[in-house]
Amino acid sequence: MKQKIKEITELSHLYGKNLDFVYLGGGNTSVKNEETLYIKPSGQSLAKIEAENFLAMDRKTIDKIFTLTMPDCSKTRESIVTSFLTSAVRPIGAGRPSVEAALHNMLKYTYVVHLHPVKVNGMTCAKDGAAFCRKHFPEALWVNYCDPGYTLACAVKKQLDDAEAKTKIQPQVIFLQNHGVFVASNSPDEIKSIYKNMIDTLDAVYDAAGIKKDVDLGPVPTDKVMTEAPALRAILGSEGNWGVVHCLGSAEPFGGALMPDSIVYGKALAYNGPLSAAKIKEFESKNGFMPKIIKIKDGGLYVAGADLNEVKNVEVCLVNSLQVERYAVAFGGVHFMEESQWMFIVNWESESYRKKMSDSGNKVGARLANRLCLVTGGAQGFGYGISDNLVKNGGIVIIADMNVKGAQEAAQKLCDEYGENRAIAVGVNISDEDSVKAMTEEVALLCGGLDLLVANAGVVRAGSVMEMTKKDWDFVTSINYVGYFLCVKHIAKLMKNQAVSRTGRWSDIVQINSKSGLEGSNKNGAYAGSKFGTIGLTQSFAKELVTSHIKVNSVCPGNYLDGPLWTDPERGLFVQYLKNGKVPGAKTLADVREFYEAKVPMHRGCLPSDVTKAVMYCVEQNYETGQAIPVTGGQVMLH
Repeated sequence: MKQKIKEITELSHLYGKNLDFVYLGGGNTSVKNEETLYIKPSGQSLAKIEAENFLAMDRKTIDKIFTLTMPDCSKTRESIVTSFLTSAVRPIGAGRPSVEAALHNMLKYTYVVHLHPVKVNGMTCAKDGAAFCRKHFPEALWVNYCDPGYTLACAVKKQLDDAEAKTKIQPQVIFLQNHGVFVASNSPDEIKSIYKNMIDTLDAVYDAAGIKKDVDLGPVPTDKVMTEAPALRAILGSEGNWGVVHCLGSAEPFGGALMPDSIVYGKALAYNGPLSAAKIKEFESKNGFMPKIIKIKDGGLYVAGADLNEVKNVEVCLVNSLQVERYAVAFGGVHFMEESQWMFIVNWESESYRKKMSDSGNKVGARLANRLCLVTGGAQGFGYGISDNLVKNGGIVIIADMNVKGAQEAAQKLCDEYGENRAIAVGVNISDEDSVKAMTEEVALLCGGLDLLVANAGVVRAGSVMEMTKKDWDFVTSINYVGYFLCVKHIAKLMKNQAVSRTGRWSDIVQINSKSGLEGSNKNGAYAGSKFGTIGLTQSFAKELVTSHIKVNSVCPGNYLDGPLWTDPERGLFVQYLKNGKVPGAKTLADVREFYEAKVPMHRGCLPSDVTKAVMYCVEQNYETGQAIPVTGGQVMLH
């Protein structure tokens, strides 16, 4: 069986990595001998499954499922079936098998590949799909829609038995209305050939009808996203997590429930109406769920989720459904699922389990619980260290930096360590208002809003007041002082639009200041002056923005002696201070470091983890704004 399991693994990868055949981890595969069925476990992606991941199941035990006396209650029935199938796993407890294991088991062929090809579902989700199937795929089995799991297995078994009794041959292809297709064979090459011929036949129909795969989501209404998206975050989310809202364009959403997978990830229905908390709550009350796909009247088309991963999944689901609707036109138009059918999927524990497995990277419950955090100057130094610690504590971080390539590399590094889409990058020059405005609009488009701005970007030009050039003075001021003002000006507008009720959840702005904002700094007047000034801004912004449910605080770190600001071999402060004689008697860079460590009662420099703890304090408490919090190891104390 080793070779056969290797072959089914290769087939799984071939189709699982192609969105034209499988999306969102759906579909499943299996291979069998007389005694054992090896099947993809529930929640495992076809694209990523390896040979050792297939679950071994005793075939005789699976067969007994059709001898059980089942209750009328579908929920109880499916619970019994799930437990029964799990008992067939060998060794017991090794994993949870696919809900369609019984269907795979009844097919007499060695290899079974069940997929949801978008072109095939153009036919299976169409009004005249069955008629086309009978004409063009006469040897295939067409099964009208029924609830997946045990109900579907029983329906397929009866039709398979009837077909085999007539022709003495069990069908190799099963089309499931509003679901997908099963292909079975004793040869992997024949599996490929059957799928190719199937797609070629359908392509000819679509080409003749002039139907193309691509869907037009319409132009993005940029002028409306800044108001619509943040309001949707607050309306759709909970106190614990406002989630992510992403604008795709302005087109109409899908027209109804099409397939189980689209219901699991994108819900059965889309909201299509005004931007109204009352109307959206009414939608939830009527249908039993908040929408994941939202079209605002005369506004944007949005997808929503707890984090960026879920939003991307919903987007895939939406695009796939729109493609299926386009293809279905070739077969008499779309056949939508009935309410009782999609309600079964909404409440089905097996699909809830599969989605739970796919959402295993979701950080709800962590300290920052998927809060959207933007860190300016996040590509390196304190900024990167803070970003790292925010993600570690459950945040989703947007690294904003003038060094776009560095920001992208930093975001990728965080994703590699903490999971896909835990960090993204945007470019910005915080001293340029147009750049800050564009960054804010990009954040609104990608994420819908922002929970935390960490205004970290800053620069230093040390030197005597008698020698410093105005150019250097202006450079420090334009970044540290003016840049902070510009970021707050534009991002506060975005945050304000999240405060739909003006109660409950707060947004936060935390400026990374310095101990030099609490006391003067010798031969460093431009830097200290900018930092003193920004504490004044923090206090002023705090008084104004509290009515928009935004808290504003500053954190004043001691020296990050291990960061690039200090250690850069050309522009670092160790080099600058040694050259300009700021440290009396210093002969080496080590002398300069020891001089600054000796100033700290705890005898070390400040670390990003120290600063992040103060940032999270600002976020977690709801009764503090306008403060400057020292994190200096005792070097500077409040008085």
